[in-house]
Amino acid sequence: MGQDILFEFIGTTILILFGAGVCANVSLKKTFGNSSGWVVIAFGWGFAVFVGAFISSPYSGAHLNPAVTIGLAIAGSFKGSVIGYIIAQMLGAILGATLVYLMYKPHFDAEENADAKLSVFCTSPAIKNWFSNFFSEVIGTFALVFGILYAAGAEIAGPLPVAILIVAIGMSLGGTTGYAINPARDLGPRIAHAILPIKAKRDSNWGYAWLPVVAPICGGALAALAYIALNA
Repeated sequence: MGQDILFEFIGTTILILFGAGVCANVSLKKTFGNSSGWVVIAFGWGFAVFVGAFISSPYSGAHLNPAVTIGLAIAGSFKGSVIGYIIAQMLGAILGATLVYLMYKPHFDAEENADAKLSVFCTSPAIKNWFSNFFSEVIGTFALVFGILYAAGAEIAGPLPVAILIVAIGMSLGGTTGYAINPARDLGPRIAHAILPIKAKRDSNWGYAWLPVVAPICGGALAALAYIALNA
């Protein structure tokens, strides 16, 4: 395993530890952050990206997201192993979600609402509408990858601009689907939810699981193509 792939794994683990962690703190019963709301979640995910990125950026470029890796590869600004990065991101996401479960286990045990438990790990639509949900994830991820490309001239931006971008997406565009905008962020923790011995859990909503994987990849690819067209 190369150092870049190792730090992509570490960075994604940290991202999900803090990101799913803020979801647990807000959603689960008897936490001090219970019911603190969407603003806390949006800033928590922004800070999660910031921390994961500043740890991994010098070594891997801190993609932390298959949609970003694929988008940058299409734009010609990433020459590394796309498959290697995606595997590292997925494994890091599973580990990060598992650490959140272990840390918050007493609160998972105390929480009766199985939907609240699932929401710690993965996204779901506020109103289920396949076209609208897909479009929301495409637009959110387009904004992410397009912003990254322009923030640093087709190079991964520094941690702070990307963190601010994540907060902006969450605050402005995240209310429809919970803004996965990252296949690893959604699928990795969803796998963790399926395999962990969570008390009184529900199914992992696999019927929806394809959308926060496919739509962000489409959004990232479209952002890269738009960037190429505008800079031809």
